[in-house]
Amino acid sequence: MARKKGRKSRALTPSGEPEVPQVTGGPKVPPPAPTLGAQADKILPMDIEDEMKHSYLDYAMSVIVGRALPDVRDGLKPVHRRILYAMNEMGLAPNKPHRKSAKVVGEVLGNYHPHGDTAVYDTLVRLAQDFSCRYPLVDGQGNFGSVDGDPAAAMRYTEVRLASIAMELLTDIDKETVDFRPNYDESRQEPTVLPARLPYLLINGSAGIAVGMATNIPPHNLSEVVDALAAMLDDPEIKVEELIKIVKGPDFPTGGYILGKEGIRQMYLTGRGQIQMQARAKVEEDKKGRKKIIVSEIPYQVNKAQLIESIANLVQNKKIDGITDLRDESDREGMRIVIEIGKHDNAEVILNQLYKHTQMRETFGAILLALVDGTPRVLNLKGLLHYYIRHREEVVTRRTEFDLDKAEKRAHILEGLKIAVNNLDRIIKTIRTSSTVDEARQSLKKFFKLSDIQAQAILDMRLQQLTQLERKKIEQEYLEVIKTIETLKGILASRKKILAIIKDELLQAKAKFGDARRTEIIGKAQEMEVTDLIADEDVAVTISHAGYIKRMPVSTYRAQRRGGRGVTAAGTKEDDFMEQLFMASTHDALLFFSRMGQLYWLKVYEIPEAGRAAKGRPISGLVRLKEGDAIAAAIPVKNFEKQYLLLATRYGMVKKSRLEEFSKPRAGGILALKLQKGDAVIGVEVTSGKEEVALATKQGKGIRFKESKVREMGRTAKGVRGLSLSKDDEIIGMTVVHSVKNTFLTVTEHGFGKRTQVSDYRLQNRGGKGLINLKVTDRTGLVVDVKEVVDDDELMVITAQGITLRTRVKDMKVQGRNTQGVRLIRVEDKDRVVAVARIAGKDEEEEEKK
Repeated sequence: MARKKGRKSRALTPSGEPEVPQVTGGPKVPPPAPTLGAQADKILPMDIEDEMKHSYLDYAMSVIVGRALPDVRDGLKPVHRRILYAMNEMGLAPNKPHRKSAKVVGEVLGNYHPHGDTAVYDTLVRLAQDFSCRYPLVDGQGNFGSVDGDPAAAMRYTEVRLASIAMELLTDIDKETVDFRPNYDESRQEPTVLPARLPYLLINGSAGIAVGMATNIPPHNLSEVVDALAAMLDDPEIKVEELIKIVKGPDFPTGGYILGKEGIRQMYLTGRGQIQMQARAKVEEDKKGRKKIIVSEIPYQVNKAQLIESIANLVQNKKIDGITDLRDESDREGMRIVIEIGKHDNAEVILNQLYKHTQMRETFGAILLALVDGTPRVLNLKGLLHYYIRHREEVVTRRTEFDLDKAEKRAHILEGLKIAVNNLDRIIKTIRTSSTVDEARQSLKKFFKLSDIQAQAILDMRLQQLTQLERKKIEQEYLEVIKTIETLKGILASRKKILAIIKDELLQAKAKFGDARRTEIIGKAQEMEVTDLIADEDVAVTISHAGYIKRMPVSTYRAQRRGGRGVTAAGTKEDDFMEQLFMASTHDALLFFSRMGQLYWLKVYEIPEAGRAAKGRPISGLVRLKEGDAIAAAIPVKNFEKQYLLLATRYGMVKKSRLEEFSKPRAGGILALKLQKGDAVIGVEVTSGKEEVALATKQGKGIRFKESKVREMGRTAKGVRGLSLSKDDEIIGMTVVHSVKNTFLTVTEHGFGKRTQVSDYRLQNRGGKGLINLKVTDRTGLVVDVKEVVDDDELMVITAQGITLRTRVKDMKVQGRNTQGVRLIRVEDKDRVVAVARIAGKDEEEEEKK
């Protein structure tokens, strides 16, 4: 027997499908060498390497052809075909009662498929599962498993019969439309393929792993596939691109979404493609304003119970925050997974996290590989349709030939019966004068020139057929049979008529079994970023001394006059207080700089939203801070191009680096600045590289110098001296100067503040001792922060106890450098100002007037 070996080819066949690796050729067995001894005639010496090759190749071909891969014609593997044929032979039609699955399994095992009852029953179960098959071929009664991965009941408990659509596979099988072969013990015959009036390979798909190859064909919508076949029957030269417009893509039994069309297009053009599936989920809001994520459909072949468990594990391991409850409310009406979201958490962000970290988004690796004339081949969409049409053409042709042969035989008999009724008296006399049946038969043949079949038919006639009415029926039937013969011969003589019959039968099946798509095809995943789901709005972000962070809408704060009492910004513990407050857009990136010089990256919308009285969420749950470290500065960044990052430390060091060097931090953070012992980061600014910079100390000193005096350095550099500090002094703030016409706003811990013209601070060289910025006294307390402001800005001041004040900058008069300033906010004895934020924009009252 000739053996084949793997050979790759990328040439296209006339039908338009790409060629596939085939098995051809093979090693030759060397002739047996002569041996000595009494057993020489029974021993055949053989090279073990050659024997292994031959044995393995035989095994591989057996798996490829006889087990793992479907036939391109009926879309079935041998075990599926044998189950359906056995059930048909048992009479388990859709209109007949169910029978025990064990009986079906026994019939299949005993007569056709001796490979173990578990394999047969598992296949039978899958054919009955509506979440596994797009169009189930078996009508099951009992427990046939669930989408949660629950196993089916034992075969002695479940009952089955053929589904209505399965009969389309078996129609005309008794008309010699397909070849039969002996079963495994040659005790009976089994079909090599089923007639398959519908293209099951596409509508139900197939999956299998053979030796050195695998197939994974997704299920499709019956109506779309039939429409594509109809188009191809009308125009055999139709392009694959035109067929793709008809067959939109796979249609999975579990519904869900397919993301993008590129994977579908590649699959239909080349036979291989990656199809990204996504669960169908929506965000709902209850009467109390709490949001829920409702999952109603999941990707194909995803275990629902395991999916829910994976979500629970992500919540438990704190990889996803904001999920307060998770439950499965699925019932007979359909699937419903409910994921409750915290009141101040963003449901859209959490949904995208679920898509990223769970099987709510999964990939189907399609390989359109099937057996073509016993050879495995990867086919494109047109190739699959082409070979199915070729199969149906053969089936219809053989069926027509069978019907024609049957009609001609009947016409032959009717011709004999016509002779009999026209010569009735002579026929009766001939039969009566004959001594035996055989003599009568021979006499009829001789005198009336009849065939054996005609003579036997006359002998088999009943007396009632001799009536005048029955004679007319014979004449009428003969005329009808003659017309049938002419019709059948006309079909066989015209390929066009055969194709028309195929099309008509397909459209009839479509009308009977066609349904709407379950899987919706939407845009690519990358086409919709998370930011597309988030409203672009300004928010206030606060960070407490204990490391709690939250965001709030800017509208939370109402504008107040200078000297007001303020409103509560956060509910803090007795030993905690607010340290930082800044404004940002929800679409901005947040760069978190720790006191130890580490950088962490986060999106503003990922920070949980909280009410004014809430304390927020620990930063440690959002970024991985090192032990003993704390966030020193956080700045919003819209883009990382053509900008610089300026960092300042407590000991007066400054460093300038390109911002893009900080755009890709790792989960554990990256080093942003090398620090000497005891030093810490106190300020970070994004600049153009050509700005002026001002540093301020807690003892009321300040310095203004050009940013160009600081050379560009690498991400891990230490920096250079920005201001020479006196004993017991340290840097508390850094600001970038945008215009000398603006003013510096200085705020002290006891609630005092003042505005001073930027021009009052002459430019100095980097590293100088600076000038007096504010006269520090016991009444004012130490300086807390310095900001560059203009009249249209608003100011937000926050104290350690969480009291905030939002006031207009223009309400504060401009004073000289060496002054104490005026009271901005009344601070209790045990309280102190810890942070100041500038809000740019027009006055709110002016906006309301407009």
